[in-house]
Amino acid sequence: MYQSTLLANTEVKTTERFALQNGKMLKAVLGPASGMTEFLARKGAMVAYQGAVSFDAQHQGWGSHVMRHLTGEGLNLMRASGNGTVFLANQAQDIHILDLTGDGLTVDGGNVLAFERSLRWDIVRIDSQVRVAGAGAYNIELTGAGKVAITTNGHPLVMRVTPQSYCFADADAVIAWSSNLQVSMQAAVTSSSVWRPRGSTGESWQMQFTGDGLVVVQPAELLPPYNALQGAGVAERFGMGQGGLAGNNPFGAFGGR
Repeated sequence: MYQSTLLANTEVKTTERFALQNGKMLKAVLGPASGMTEFLARKGAMVAYQGAVSFDAQHQGWGSHVMRHLTGEGLNLMRASGNGTVFLANQAQDIHILDLTGDGLTVDGGNVLAFERSLRWDIVRIDSQVRVAGAGAYNIELTGAGKVAITTNGHPLVMRVTPQSYCFADADAVIAWSSNLQVSMQAAVTSSSVWRPRGSTGESWQMQFTGDGLVVVQPAELLPPYNALQGAGVAERFGMGQGGLAGNNPFGAFGGR
């Protein structure tokens, strides 16, 4: 056989429910060996699988349908079930596995790769007057006990928040935080310059976190011009997210399962 560094990337042997095949690919084990019979994953994230595994690409909770109706966006999940192994990835992003033991975790919907069926998930939105590109129109709150795999663009920074030490982060870089934290949005610049693309400082909207928990920030920003290049309107160019001032409904959170 040919000698190559490529051939060294053989399958990782494990019976863990979720394990890293490498830093950018997740291995999920279904069946008696792991005790997991099904899990939920980002639709289209499967890159390979082995064994008798089936995929339900239409699996969505009712909260997803409600949120799609109100904001034009939703959480596209697929259900993987059966007996075998599944490999998942998304745009060669870095993958991190978290083991939740009861504490809640809120994650930007675009950074959720997969999670165990034992976790309960709800679609929640940030209480703000505008929709910001990086904060997303929706976020996923995961609670219960089980594993979740999230993605980041690069190695993230994890910041500790305490009652004596709160923090601010660019809304375009935050990807996850402890659900018990209090979150608020505020302009990083004056009211006149915030409406210009990225303001006069290169920053636009900030998220403030108070309470006791963790905040995860990735070293990459989802800049409004990036969305604009994908057919978005004027609002994205001014750091207001995909819907501008739309979508500010009074209903708050919507549950899903």
